[in-house]
Amino acid sequence: MNGPVSLGIDLGTSELKAILMDTDGAVLAHAGVRLSVSRRHSGWSEQAPEDWWQACLQALDQLRRHEAFARVACIGLSGQMHGAVLLGDDDRVLYPAILWDDSRAVAEAEQLGSAFADVTGSLPMAGLTAPKLLWLQRHEPDVFKAIDCVLSPKDYLRLRLSGERISEMSDAAGTLWLDVARREWFAPMLHATGLTPAQMPRLVEGGAPSARVTASDLGFSADVVIAGGGGDNPVAAVGIGAINAGDGFITLGTSAAIVAITDHAAGNPASAVHSFCHALPERWYTMGAMLAGASCLRWVTRLTGTADEQTLLDQVHAQLPITQAVPLNTPLFLPYLAGERTPHNDPLLRGGFMNLGHDCTPAMLGYAVMEGVGFGLLDALRAVQSAGASVGACALVGGGARSEYWAQLLANILQREIHTLHGSELSACIGAAKLGLLAVGQGEELLAKGMPVKARYLPDESQQPVLEARYVQFRGLLRAAQALRS
Repeated sequence: MNGPVSLGIDLGTSELKAILMDTDGAVLAHAGVRLSVSRRHSGWSEQAPEDWWQACLQALDQLRRHEAFARVACIGLSGQMHGAVLLGDDDRVLYPAILWDDSRAVAEAEQLGSAFADVTGSLPMAGLTAPKLLWLQRHEPDVFKAIDCVLSPKDYLRLRLSGERISEMSDAAGTLWLDVARREWFAPMLHATGLTPAQMPRLVEGGAPSARVTASDLGFSADVVIAGGGGDNPVAAVGIGAINAGDGFITLGTSAAIVAITDHAAGNPASAVHSFCHALPERWYTMGAMLAGASCLRWVTRLTGTADEQTLLDQVHAQLPITQAVPLNTPLFLPYLAGERTPHNDPLLRGGFMNLGHDCTPAMLGYAVMEGVGFGLLDALRAVQSAGASVGACALVGGGARSEYWAQLLANILQREIHTLHGSELSACIGAAKLGLLAVGQGEELLAKGMPVKARYLPDESQQPVLEARYVQFRGLLRAAQALRS
């Protein structure tokens, strides 16, 4: 085959992934490079943008061995949202990138208040980009004065590939500086954080051409087009075919979220529900976000000294079969290891176990963690519904989707069909590659093409009474957790 190939790059928090995809939507090759996070102080979360670029180069080296690499005609970018990449006037990085789960800007988020929330689509939160700049102005004034431009993480890769400072609507919406309904920079919020529109990158839509590759020695042919791309959640939505109002999905990765596609901006800032721009024009999405998702299972696996997550899942399944309701006195878990967004908007909230006894086993803790994340998603679901968004059956994507036990438990808790998809671990890469094709006038028919369903999980009504009772107990522990926040 000699047709054009799209390169999809997804810059995650823990890994950069990249794929080669043809115009039929077939993934021809994929690569991955792990990334680490620096936590210099409690609540801080940072990465070096140079590490992203080096990871990108390594991924390209892996893909270059495939014959299809020579046919790359376009690139689509996806990435972790809400990060702050600070550039001087020479494009030099001035400070480590402050990431989405960094909580240093709590006071600054409170200072910004809710006056513009209906315009920006969200309450100010420490994890969003704008409060971080207010923190820098206060604590790193020399760095702040030198800022010539603020980019989102994936847009730094575009800068290195093309020399252009450009972003797009979905990542821009996650900064809190965008008028989400009008899809343009919102000067009053920029001014509230000491910035001006001149310090923002130019905006395009996700499937529009944004720049051409100018970086040398990468092995590309001439005139490779870079699409606008998007933030990881909206681009994953493009990947799985969630592009129309009423479509919904759950992402269960390092963080977790429940996402509902809308045809208008529809948030509920008071309940910490986000309304952000989709990566496609004239579309938005309403999202309830959790700051810790499948990372809770990784944490409890380490905590119990279990060999790996699958071993712990096997123990859970053996001791607490998914076909049976758990005893009402099984331990409970609050999943706030990194604070929480929807609906509590409290980055200083912390998690914990309750109802432990001498008979408690690693399996019981593992179950409690998965259930606690499920209850957190139920909180988020109800908040999303309060914004007027419709949420029906949901696809489940992200690392947590590998567990059939967890998928069934979520169906039971959320009282909805949950379905997993073949290839969903690459959904953001695939969505990015689709946007790349749009930028060169191809692939329109791929947008509505989802991913094949791997398995469907329907609610087990017999377990509803026990889960409802445990959810009431879970909600009852919130006040105690809030009393302990530091």
